[in-house]
Amino acid sequence: MSMFNPKSVEREIAGRRLKIETGKMGRQASSCTVTYGDSVVFVAAVAGPVKNMGFFPLTVDYREKTYAAGKIPGGFFKREGQPTTKEKLTARLIDRPIRPLFPEGYMNEISVSCMVLSADPEVDCDIAAMIGAFTALELSPIPFQGPLGACRMGYVDGKVVPMASYLDTDTGALDLIVAASEDAILMVEGGANEVSEEVMIEAILQGQTICSEIISMQRELCEMVGVTKSEFEVAEKNIALLDKLRDGYVEELREANFTQGKLIRKDAIKAVRDKAIADMTEGLDDEQAAKDLSDEIKVGFEDLRREVIRSGILEGRRSDDRKSSDIRQIECEVSVLPRVHGSSLFTRGETQALVVLTLGSQYDQQRLDGLREASTKKFMLHYNFPSFSVGESWPNRGPKRREIGHGALAERAITPMLPDFEKFPYTIRSVSEIMESNGSSSMATVCGTTLALMDAGAPIKRPVAGIAMGLVKEGDKVAILTDIAGDEDHFGDMDFKVAGTQNGITALQMDIKMKGLDREILVQALDQAKDARMSVLRSMLAALPRPRSTVSAHSPRIVHVPIGAEKIGNLIGPGGRTIRKLQEETGTKIDINDAEGYVTVGAWGPSNLEEAVRIV
Repeated sequence: MSMFNPKSVEREIAGRRLKIETGKMGRQASSCTVTYGDSVVFVAAVAGPVKNMGFFPLTVDYREKTYAAGKIPGGFFKREGQPTTKEKLTARLIDRPIRPLFPEGYMNEISVSCMVLSADPEVDCDIAAMIGAFTALELSPIPFQGPLGACRMGYVDGKVVPMASYLDTDTGALDLIVAASEDAILMVEGGANEVSEEVMIEAILQGQTICSEIISMQRELCEMVGVTKSEFEVAEKNIALLDKLRDGYVEELREANFTQGKLIRKDAIKAVRDKAIADMTEGLDDEQAAKDLSDEIKVGFEDLRREVIRSGILEGRRSDDRKSSDIRQIECEVSVLPRVHGSSLFTRGETQALVVLTLGSQYDQQRLDGLREASTKKFMLHYNFPSFSVGESWPNRGPKRREIGHGALAERAITPMLPDFEKFPYTIRSVSEIMESNGSSSMATVCGTTLALMDAGAPIKRPVAGIAMGLVKEGDKVAILTDIAGDEDHFGDMDFKVAGTQNGITALQMDIKMKGLDREILVQALDQAKDARMSVLRSMLAALPRPRSTVSAHSPRIVHVPIGAEKIGNLIGPGGRTIRKLQEETGTKIDINDAEGYVTVGAWGPSNLEEAVRIV
């Protein structure tokens, strides 16, 4: 008799078998194993004790074991080390939709651990990990307010493809991840090659249908197991205190909220809060009682501030006096740094990105070695968010997951519009230094990178711009906001970033904090985002209408020269003497690509590039 009593559900989803099993591996945690095709991902969810840290202590860890693809790790240590960029981005994909679904005030330490045990060469394992994480939380006693499903959508030959494979996303025009409940879309993340708003809406809504199928499997499995959720009572708000704050300070708070300037507004709001604390704790001799009341007032004041901001928006007045579809003032500059290959300073209101572009040779390409076959990357976009950008102080210990995620989103937006390598044979690195931030610095990065590419002389196909959309919904009242500021993101119901060209969308990212985003809101948000994108593009092109005709004098000069395979030996010469002599005499660097039949001639500093090309 077996010591195991596993429970499982199986169903065919988009042509592949999806199996979710629990009760066999990792039995001391709430766990499951998800199999999709030949991919197998194990996920465990565990709740620890209450941690009063001032924030919800949720940790999501996703690891791709190299043995899953029949590989041994590279490097000296020959074992998996710190998470790769891909692993960090996948952990974010899991974290973002589940974080809003824990009860308000729930502060138990939660860890969700995902391990890829077997990797199907045709499909990415991230969707199986997302499904596994959602299922493990459903199977646990944790008061998680699911269930959720996840899927990847593609667009090939004019058709939306559910549960898209690597081939579908590599050759098609869309790579879109959707996480949704049965009645709401919680998270969308994706890149596209100038896909229309109509196609994007169709893909998102079809994705929700797939998610509903997966949710029905989770429900069936939970019934088989007999899950009992632990009870958690959300702490009741101190209504009497909130009423007192509302009666005594709402008008002052409303006036302070419309103070122009982020930092000045912050100080004005703090002054009203401090006044409320001083007034309401006056006469209390007990120091601890005064402190406890002060803490309650701070919590109540945030609730009141939320009311003021949201009601103002629904009445047609935003904190900076813009209308719902208005974009903050934009200033664009290029060539702001003298010695770099390309640069721009993109400022939108109180959000500012300094973007610096560097051109390199093929030896500067990044080598990617994960579960798929090793490959190289010719374009890298890195995003940095220093503490001074928001007027605060914290230690700089390298890029956090948020910075990696924002950089990846901007990189995804730009990549489809880069010139072909044969036409512009450079490795490109863009670095976005966020100098100021008050909402949507990732979209400022997209705009700044486009300008820096054009300033560097990169013949991009079309310029790309980005905008962040927001939403406030109370009952039947709905306000869709263009170009949201920080407070509108924090107190609003949606953060929807859309990037693209005049022809279509190249990237989007959406996080929802409410239940029930209907088609009408989605359509309006995308239409409003398109109008805003066109406006931002006009501002950008006023600063630099087209890419510069040549690269900077400080850039390397690199030329592709086609050469017949039968002549490569002549170019190399006996023992490589011919090619070495040519490089020495012309001051160039010559690289031969046998597979693709071309020679790359590069010049750094004084050289005779034209002569080297002629001889080759």
